[in-house]
Amino acid sequence: MASLGEAVRGHRWGLMRALMDLHGLDALAFTSADFFQFATNFGTDVQTWERPILCVVPRNGAPFAILNELSTHHWRFGIEAGKLWVTDTETYAEHPRLTRRAPLLPQWPEMVADRLTRAGLARSRIGVDAGSGPLSRAAALLPQMKLEVLTAACRSLRWVKHAEEIALMREIAALSDWVQERYREAIRPGRLVQEMDMSMAALLAEESARRFPGENLEIMRCWTLSGPASCAPHGDGRSSGARIEKGHGLVNIVIPRVNGLVVENERTWFCGRPTERQAFLFETARAANEAACEAAVAGRPVSDIDAAAQEVIERAGCADLILHRTGHGMGTMGHEFPEDTAFNNRPLLENEVYSAEPGLYQWGLGGFRHDDTVVVGMRPEVLTRAPKSLASQTIV
Repeated sequence: MASLGEAVRGHRWGLMRALMDLHGLDALAFTSADFFQFATNFGTDVQTWERPILCVVPRNGAPFAILNELSTHHWRFGIEAGKLWVTDTETYAEHPRLTRRAPLLPQWPEMVADRLTRAGLARSRIGVDAGSGPLSRAAALLPQMKLEVLTAACRSLRWVKHAEEIALMREIAALSDWVQERYREAIRPGRLVQEMDMSMAALLAEESARRFPGENLEIMRCWTLSGPASCAPHGDGRSSGARIEKGHGLVNIVIPRVNGLVVENERTWFCGRPTERQAFLFETARAANEAACEAAVAGRPVSDIDAAAQEVIERAGCADLILHRTGHGMGTMGHEFPEDTAFNNRPLLENEVYSAEPGLYQWGLGGFRHDDTVVVGMRPEVLTRAPKSLASQTIV
């Protein structure tokens, strides 16, 4: 099933309570959109700098949340569908009402302080995902309560995935593989790059409706760079009107997010037969990608993923063409924790998920990058399975 259920909730909340025990905390409080979704299973629909939100998970007792009124019906839809993990909520208003008055945004700190007091947390130690923002103003109203900024520790909650999360990520990866096959049919000289990507996104939406009806799909990226523009990993800033030309190498990326879990799937293509140099850089990038995936072994250092790819690239004499690390954690966000993979030496943990995306970038020629989503284990599992041989990626 695509929905994340009670087993995932129990896994995440269990990690949270273990963290509270480790640090002697009475609760955890989350104010950022990604952590709020991680704790509640609600796809946050506001910008938190403008409309602050809060989820508090006590060590003892039921979690509760504070939302902006904009989210009222969205939240209700989630409750009625049985998808949300928190039911105790209060809402503040966007503007004054004549009846059924609710607190307004300027009263948010007082509202939060009152709710914490009613939960018995007025004299507690609470770990928070971020150290600034409106929650600190609420804490100032409760002088016997102490906020502990535990950003790094909170990020560690999102490293290891539950089996049901990985099962869903497999399904998302299969969807992204399907879209890559549609790119094979779409690449041709003269085609507008952005028009092609929009067409692929439409097909992704249609196929997702078949595979995941009634679930929350977000199309994070269907994006292609063609020709010399691809030598900049994020493009040349001149995308409008860009067309595929015969002889171009293309780097594309497909990133779907379903129910708050993300998969990355990236491939290098050729429109027409590649030159000897293009083929060499393609094969070097592919070998580096495969070495990175093979290094995602539980117990080895996180940095081994990057080191394995770099070794292949340096052996090929292409070290000066590297412009970024090999990858990052995957999960709730596209760029998940840990993000410092190139110099993080802690042991890899079973069921962490990473992107493996070493790239080579030659000015005037283009980029060469394959990106797979890989699950850490004694034998790593590569979730994205779209072909990446030179023959399969050449469109003639």
